[in-house]
Amino acid sequence: MNKIVRLLLAALLSACGVTVAAARPATAALASGYVLTSSAATLPAELSALATGKRVQYLSTSITGSTVTSTGLILTPKTGKKNKVVAWAHGTTGIAYQCAPSTNQGVFWEEARIAVAELLSRGYTVAATDYPGLGSGGQHPYLIGASEARAIIDSVKAARNLDAALSTSYVIDGHSQGGQGALFASQMAPSYDGNLVLKGTASIAPLSNADAIAPYIPGTPAQGYLVMALYGLNAVDPSVQPMTILATPAKLKVGVLSTGCLNEILAAYQNFTPSQLVVNGVVPNYVLAKLAQYDNPAQTAPTAPILVVQGTNDDAVPYDITADLLIPQLEAYDQPVQFEPIQGATHDSAVIQSADLVADWITARFS
Repeated sequence: MNKIVRLLLAALLSACGVTVAAARPATAALASGYVLTSSAATLPAELSALATGKRVQYLSTSITGSTVTSTGLILTPKTGKKNKVVAWAHGTTGIAYQCAPSTNQGVFWEEARIAVAELLSRGYTVAATDYPGLGSGGQHPYLIGASEARAIIDSVKAARNLDAALSTSYVIDGHSQGGQGALFASQMAPSYDGNLVLKGTASIAPLSNADAIAPYIPGTPAQGYLVMALYGLNAVDPSVQPMTILATPAKLKVGVLSTGCLNEILAAYQNFTPSQLVVNGVVPNYVLAKLAQYDNPAQTAPTAPILVVQGTNDDAVPYDITADLLIPQLEAYDQPVQFEPIQGATHDSAVIQSADLVADWITARFS
């Protein structure tokens, strides 16, 4: 039966003009990381000189264990290939289908290109997930850490399914949303990654303690992030209904969530007053509890060494949230935690200014 299903899938995808990945054993047909399609990718100029790229669609799992699809890029160095994989987890791009960095270079942010270029220059294969819902069907579970973590780990499995020479050892490197997802991946790696071996996690300006941040967002330029977070919760927990939480002016703008990406969403909401954003101008306590439940890393022990990088002038993820809350939470466990503040750096410039530092740390994990 599995063989018949595979043949039907191949025929359907071929009819749609999609390249089908080479045949795998039937027992792997439904395994997470299984590559459904693979095609040549057009890369940003900063990366095309360093790597060849494939855009892949691969299987992952939802937080309930159901099968979902994710897309992403597998970037292979043109020279000096070391057969080690680094999973790159990108920062917020939006929550709609078109906000996938693998196909939309407009949201393959400059800082991400610089970070990935540094990894490629060191000879590492980079597996860069889009996360479910970005570039694939269904809602994007924005900031749902356990969803991001699975897609990140499964991107490494996908890379190895395409290139058998790649080692089982891998490191995760993520920024912002991706930094949060990277920390979640560290928590769940041994129970989810099969025969892979996580050697370390680098997390740059990671979202954490969302329940401590969210009450202060209404009335600030960051209001679009909160709107997206409400819809991220709704993707996994129907008890969170954004249209009952948002105030009328905010509800009138929700169309931008499907037509735009990050910059358009932030612009749509940046000038609202608190009472224009959420009912009574206050984020309800039950929403804060859901944010803590689904979005906060460090609720269970990490399973490999951690590097946390944080800019002191970050206006998206406040420095004090990372330094005063997240770091002590991580240090309460047994894995070593290295904290590197970047003086004067913003949310994005911290990635650029730490690219060498992070790559050096990753190299040490592989040694």
